[in-house]
Amino acid sequence: MENVVLIIHLILAFGLIAIVLLQRSEGGGLGMGGGGGVMSGRAAATALGKLTWFLAIGFICTSLALTIIAAEKSAGTSVLDRLGPAPANAPADPVQVPAGTDLLPPSSTDNAPLVPKAD
Repeated sequence: MENVVLIIHLILAFGLIAIVLLQRSEGGGLGMGGGGGVMSGRAAATALGKLTWFLAIGFICTSLALTIIAAEKSAGTSVLDRLGPAPANAPADPVQVPAGTDLLPPSSTDNAPLVPKAD
């Protein structure tokens, strides 16, 4: 079901992009165009305008449907639950890490060389 809604969503998205690009520019930016009538700031509803509204409503509906489907699939689970069990060699208490496996710098009492030797 999710794949079907996703395919419809993608078709609507590409269709919406194509229809918007096909529409005539009204000149001027930021909605400053006119052309509806003598005193009207609203243009006449064309077939492309109606199709744009139809595709936009469909796009929003499929977006909501995908959100609901994803929420139902993940209900009651956590991301950490889906990661699976811990490896067998992992320490039970993360605070007690075995010596030599932490990323802390060596202490002053360590006798290990701080500079690698050129062999």
